[in-house]
Order: sequence, then C-alpha cells, then structure tokens
Amino acid sequence: MRKTPRQARSRQMVERIVAAGREVLATHGYDAFSTNRIAEVAGISPGSLYQYFTDKTAILDVIIDRYWEEVTERVVAALGERAGDTGRAMIRDTADALLSALESDRVLLRVLAEELPAGQNRTRRIVVERRVRELLALYLRANPQLSRRPDPVVTAWVVVLALENVALRWVLDEPAFERDIVLDEISALVAGYAGAWEPAELPSPRRSLDM
Repeated sequence: MRKTPRQARSRQMVERIVAAGREVLATHGYDAFSTNRIAEVAGISPGSLYQYFTDKTAILDVIIDRYWEEVTERVVAALGERAGDTGRAMIRDTADALLSALESDRVLLRVLAEELPAGQNRTRRIVVERRVRELLALYLRANPQLSRRPDPVVTAWVVVLALENVALRWVLDEPAFERDIVLDEISALVAGYAGAWEPAELPSPRRSLDM
C-alpha cells in the first residue's frame, strides 16, 4: 500500500520536471537547455532531477514526443470526426485542425523545427506523418469516388507532406495572409491534385460586347 503514494509523487515530479524543461526550451532555446536550468525552474536540486532523468537529452525526448503526440491526436481526431464527410469541407476542416495544433505553441514549435539537430526532431515527425497517412489512405480506399489518383497510399503520402509543409511554413514564417485564405488555398491545392473532389464554383465567363 505504501508504493501507491510514492508512485504518485514520482509521477508528479516527472511531470514537474518535464513542464520545467518545456518552459526552459521555449523561453531560452536549445542552446541554453540544461539540467541545472531545468532544476532551477522546477524548484528542485540537480541531484533530485537526476533521480528521474539521466541527462537533459532524456527530458528533451519526452518533450518532443509529447508535443508531436498532441499534434497527432488533434489531426487524427479531426479525421475521425469527419470520416463520413466528403469534398472540400473535409479537407479544410482537417487542415484547420493541423494549423490549430501547430499554432497552440508557436514558440516551442520554432525551437523544435529550427534549433534542434535535424535527426532529433525529424524522427518524431515521421511517426506523425505515418499515422496520418495511414488514416487518410484508409479514407481514400473507402471513398474511391473522391480521387482519380491511381494509388491511395501514394496520394495520402503526397497530401500529408504538402499539408504539413505548407502548415509549418505558415505558422513559423507568419506571412501577412489571413488564416481563412490559407485554409482555402490548401483546400484548393488538395482538391486540384486529387481531381475528383467537389470543384469550386467558377465564375461564368463574361461575353465580349463585340460578339
């Protein structure tokens, strides 16, 4: 019976250290990310920190994993909620979920994307991409009328990479575009590529007065 409170306290301390590590990473950047600084923010001694994590890399791994898990869950939930939807509305809503997930912590995203060694962050992003691709490929197989592309797996790969890169650049670069316009353009991009999504209404050509 005595183990339960001790285990609960251990979990609380782990959460405290991870939260402090995330704060240090977002506030001071990767170069200043150290166990001493994390312990200071967490309000504990470095020795106490080492009882739970071997080094700063172990803390960083948890921070990265959790961040991309949060992003994945939000996008996967959006896909799941719209599994029965078709057309551009489904594309737009899914893109909106991705933007919202990335926007939730722009500062941390910038550190992960621009300051960490490429391999350290890329491995986690690949996991995110794979999970979303698999869901999208299943969706396309179940709704073959939605795409004229020959292979749902390849189509899902192209769509997910396109969405991810456009969304990342918009969140990180913060161009002077309205968010709704970006979502409309993403929808048009994916719809045009797939070829059989609901086409946007085009204005009727204006007849020449000379005719």
